[in-house]
Formats: sequence, C-alpha cells, structure tokens
Amino acid sequence: MRFLLLILGFLTFGAAQSPTGGFVCPMDPDIRSDKPARCSRCGMKLVPGIPDPVEYPVRISTRPRVIKPGQTVELAFEIEDPKTGKRTSQLEIVHEKLFHLFLISEDLRYFAHEHPEPGKDGIFRFPTVFPRPGLYRVLCDFYPSGGTPQVAAKTLITAGYEPPEVLEPAKLTADLSPKTSENLTVELTTEPAEPIAGWKTLLFFRLTPSEGLEPYLGAWGHLLAASGDLVDVIHSHPFIADGGPLVQFNVIFPREAVYRVWVQFQRKGKVNTVAFNIPVKKLR
Repeated sequence: MRFLLLILGFLTFGAAQSPTGGFVCPMDPDIRSDKPARCSRCGMKLVPGIPDPVEYPVRISTRPRVIKPGQTVELAFEIEDPKTGKRTSQLEIVHEKLFHLFLISEDLRYFAHEHPEPGKDGIFRFPTVFPRPGLYRVLCDFYPSGGTPQVAAKTLITAGYEPPEVLEPAKLTADLSPKTSENLTVELTTEPAEPIAGWKTLLFFRLTPSEGLEPYLGAWGHLLAASGDLVDVIHSHPFIADGGPLVQFNVIFPREAVYRVWVQFQRKGKVNTVAFNIPVKKLR
C-alpha cells in the first residue's frame, strides 16, 4: 500500500528548492523567511534547508502478542536511524508532541489520535484498546532530528478476525451534513463544490459556537483523510485560521474515491472529533 504524506505540499519540495541563504518550514515548505524565525502556521523553527527525504523504518510490537478486542494492549514503536541502523528517539516536537499516532479500523468506523511516549530505552509506547475484531491501520507521524517529517503505515490484526477471501474497501457514501460532537457543531463546504482528484480542494469548516475556541496541540485544527480502501491517507493542518468560526484546510485528493475526513477542534478544554465523507471525481 502506498501512503501519502500531504502536509501542504511537503513532497513537492526538496533541499535543492530551498531559497539560497533562506529559511523554510519543514512541515509547511511554502512558509519561508530570509532570517531565522518560526512558522506562522505550525510554529516550528524554520531551517536553512530541507534534506532529501529518507525513510526511517518503524517496528511495532505488542504486549500481549495476541491482540484481544476489548482488552488493553501495549503498542511499542522502535524507530531506526537509516544512517546507523540503530534505534533512535531523537525526534523534533511537532504540534507539542514527539510522536503522533493514528489508529483507523478497516471499516473506517474507528478513529483515534494518540501520542506514545518514549521510555529510557528509546522505545515509544502507548496502551490502547481495540474495540472490535478486525484489521487496523496504524499511522506513525514523527519528525526525526536531522531528517524529514515521516508517516509510517503499519497493519495490526486482532484475534477473532476472519478476513474475507477478497478485501473490499469500506463502502462510503457522500456525507457533508453538519456534525455535532462534545460542545461544537461543525459545518463543511468545499471549493470546488465537487472536488477533483489531483487538484487543490479548499475545505471550509464553520464552527458553532465560536466562543471559547482554543488551539489543540499547537494548531487551530487537525485533519486526517483516508480513502475507503485505506491506500491514500492525508494528514494536514489549517491553511487559514485565527481562532474565529471559519477554519480553512487545503487538500489535494490524489485519485477518484470517497474519502472519510476526520477533523478535530478544541473548545473550552474539550476536543471535538467529527467525520465527513467527501466524494472526489476524476477530471472529465
């Protein structure tokens, strides 16, 4: 499976494209400066140049080894430095955390955004409970010191899961209706109204009530989009947001499909997570 890290065009920028003598944000490469500064969008330090992308392998183990739905299991993540082949925990803080973990069930009904912590042995660990038997995609989002932002995709399967003879994608139908979570209602409009694969889509989220909105993990919102077959996954943060009722994300959906899009916003200390299904068509 191929997984896409689309953080506002990161993959289209390399070290050779950084401005000479300038500074660029590793997470948002369109944010640049001619002197040391912090990114106005994500708050990260601008760096003199972005090195060529190199994959940092991630190994996952579980305790107990057999994952039983409804029971606590400890997930352990070992990150390998590709230069030395040794375990590393030297990561940059991104949105207030060293490690962002996303868990998605095969049917796209379950979603979690968590944050493993490193132990003295350099292994990142997190206890969790998988609610139902099934196949789960595990997305590890981190930024190694001296490297480039990473999204490593893995698969875990619980006990009691009987895989079908042919794996079929989750059957998603369009759903852009307003959603209400803990203490917030979220409405979505898109530009264009019918998103086109490979073209930029503007996602406008209107939040009600807007009083009491707060940054969540250093951003005014977090977004994760997944195609029904879990081949394409997009992690993004707001392109325009100021603490007001309207938050804009810019996303490029890579192919024709219906995408499940989870967004998270915080209001008065409560994290609101809602999901929409966005159909994306090919350019005719």
